[in-house]
Amino acid sequence: MHQKTTITTPNGNVQGLAPLVISASRATDIPAFHSAWLMHRLRAGYCAWVNPFNRNQRQYISFEKCKVIVFWSKNPAPLVPYLDEIADRGIKFYFQFTVNDHEKEGIEPNVPSLERRIETFTRLSEKIGSEKVIWRYDPIFLTPELAADEILERIARLGNRLSPFTQKLVFSFIDINGYKKVSSNLGRTHIDAREPTPNEQIYFAKELQKINASWPSRLELATCAEGQDFSAYNIQHNKCIDDRLICRICKNDSEIQMAYGTPPQQMQLLPSAPLQGYTELKDKGQREVCGCAPSKDIGAYNTCLHLCTYCYANHSETAVKNNCQKLTPETESLIF
Repeated sequence: MHQKTTITTPNGNVQGLAPLVISASRATDIPAFHSAWLMHRLRAGYCAWVNPFNRNQRQYISFEKCKVIVFWSKNPAPLVPYLDEIADRGIKFYFQFTVNDHEKEGIEPNVPSLERRIETFTRLSEKIGSEKVIWRYDPIFLTPELAADEILERIARLGNRLSPFTQKLVFSFIDINGYKKVSSNLGRTHIDAREPTPNEQIYFAKELQKINASWPSRLELATCAEGQDFSAYNIQHNKCIDDRLICRICKNDSEIQMAYGTPPQQMQLLPSAPLQGYTELKDKGQREVCGCAPSKDIGAYNTCLHLCTYCYANHSETAVKNNCQKLTPETESLIF
């Protein structure tokens, strides 16, 4: 999926990768905070990625072969003015747009108001199409003050407004034990959050199935990186880097069709329909329960200024602010 190439930089030629699909990004909110950086790098033709576990390891990524960018964001509004330019470069895109309702708890301190995020969601959908704006509600967690039924009521209210502007809702349950940063970040703020038990997760699934039937537009429901099977409630395992969606939005691109494996004659089938001869693609760099197809992520941990209490990608507010103060649109990578 990632061809090797030679990249020309101001300091000379370097060897790098030229992926077909780029993730921007699981590690930070590029649309919200780093849109100017991204556009500068697109115009330069390349960026660099620094290994978060070995800062001396730098990898160069060329945009010359890029066909699709998958954006992950809680506030893509800063990127919207650039979307026409990205499209003019021949790059398709879709958004994983997280819209949670945690205003009462104050655990997403720097996201815009819920009303502004709903407005951005609808405006983005009207601009690029409902299939390309995927609603995420994650993570779901419980506290002594935040019970399952309250969370479900909030999702139901949001769905009444968002369902006409999307085709899919993806949700996940918090993984406190699996991520040390989640546990430490929650601990610093003394939030008594916990993961729903398996039975509580089943309750969520059953109730979401009922809620979905009541919305103005019924959505495809899916979980992100969850091991439990909820298919009995018409809830599937999601592929956030979704080869079927990628193939649909690039239906005339033979290189994408060849690499991502969906038979062209079956492109018009619904996302959940079985495909004869279809081979599931798996990004081997992700967790075992992750269903994503291969992509190259260009983000960096400790660069998201949303500073959400439950974040798995930030070590501390100080680290985030120090990194972001050093960053300019001209820098090759988001961290040094």
